[in-house]
Amino acid sequence: MSDRAESVLPFMSLRIHNTLTRSVEPFASIEPNHVRMYVCGITIYDHCHVGHARFLIAFDVIARWLRTLGYRVTYVRNITDVDDKIIRRALERGIPIRELTTEMTQAMHEDMAALGIEPPTHEPRATEHIGGMLDLIGKLESRGLAYRAADGDVNFAVRKFASYGRLSGKSLDQLRAGERVAVDSGKNDPLDFVLWKAAKESEPDDAKWDSAYGRGRPGWHIECSAMCKALLGEHFDIHGGGMDLIFPHHENEIAQSVGAGDSGRFANVWMHNGLLNLDNEKMSKSLGNFFTIRDVLRRYDGETLRFFFLRAHYRSALAFSEANLDDARNALRRLYTALDGVEASSNEIDWSQPQAAAFRAAMNEDFGTPEAVAILFELAGELNRTRSPATASLLRNLGATLGLLVQPPRAYLQGGAALDEALIEQRIAQRAAAKQARDFARADAIRDELAALGVELMDSAQGTRWVRS
Repeated sequence: MSDRAESVLPFMSLRIHNTLTRSVEPFASIEPNHVRMYVCGITIYDHCHVGHARFLIAFDVIARWLRTLGYRVTYVRNITDVDDKIIRRALERGIPIRELTTEMTQAMHEDMAALGIEPPTHEPRATEHIGGMLDLIGKLESRGLAYRAADGDVNFAVRKFASYGRLSGKSLDQLRAGERVAVDSGKNDPLDFVLWKAAKESEPDDAKWDSAYGRGRPGWHIECSAMCKALLGEHFDIHGGGMDLIFPHHENEIAQSVGAGDSGRFANVWMHNGLLNLDNEKMSKSLGNFFTIRDVLRRYDGETLRFFFLRAHYRSALAFSEANLDDARNALRRLYTALDGVEASSNEIDWSQPQAAAFRAAMNEDFGTPEAVAILFELAGELNRTRSPATASLLRNLGATLGLLVQPPRAYLQGGAALDEALIEQRIAQRAAAKQARDFARADAIRDELAALGVELMDSAQGTRWVRS
């Protein structure tokens, strides 16, 4: 463990909102100084949309902060690479499923790199764990919690699992009222869910596996249970995902994992990020109201998008709009502008500093990034007044715990300017000469020319700097 981590450990007082208990609770890892965390990943049949970016960034920050506190973090985020949507898309394109999922995984990794998202410890593909899924299904069947249906599917018998509905907070009757299942589905009860799907003639061979139940493929829910068990064990610390996964996906995960397990336990803490909304509707591909991450990155840099998310608490709903992104970009530029021209004096955080202590307190209260970001602006204001290397260090190092302010300030501020740097500097020199000659009309004309090309000039006693406007 690093010296920095050891200096933080005595101050740990992390509290996390647990969906299972509906309260913010003190966090204690099962294994001292080691957090095991599973987050439901992406079904990779298309490019990621910005709703995906919300949960990816939220749990990236959570993992970063846990490490800042001195924990060793084993972070598992899966890839669903067999699914109805994947099969349909592969058939539409006339390519094998593996070719589609490999292409989309590579695109996903490129998007994550642009957003500053660190790779998880493990990124398992569902198709690598078919054997583990079948083992779980066999145990559920032997314990009377699963049955073979007339249509060839294997289903989980929900009413035989006594605590079903605890995560979502709904009774079986409430959940039953919201279900719509075809009469001929083969299920004994509309609440039952599929564990193994019998193969269909219309489906390609690369979507079928041999099993004791005949050729077929796993249901969506059993995938995560198998990957959790394989990489984290039956009992681990944190399970996360979007709020839209609470029911039925995470409810079903608990039922099948606990039902097939021997410990009676699964994840201690359930964390769910709020959804991204467009025109007051959840952003999703199924609704057709989405922008891909790549769409957004054509107009905004990745750190701006990251900063946009972190200004809101991870559990809150968030409205997506160009106006909000523009505001985030301008605010982030203010932080970089404060750092520009001041050399940081240290790569370490002095947690005894008042702003550092306040930042830590905000993050330790259920990862309070809005309050933490406000402290960054407080430091930026102080830096603008004092130009202190120590303040610059604290601002940069605290920002880095969130994956922010990690670029050289001048490089960030000048990125994407419409003119090359040498020509901009030439115009600045011409403007300085015009001002010295008291030709203020010429000086103003040069400023206006550069402004029209997206370059903002900033005058100070030390000279003129330029940034991308």
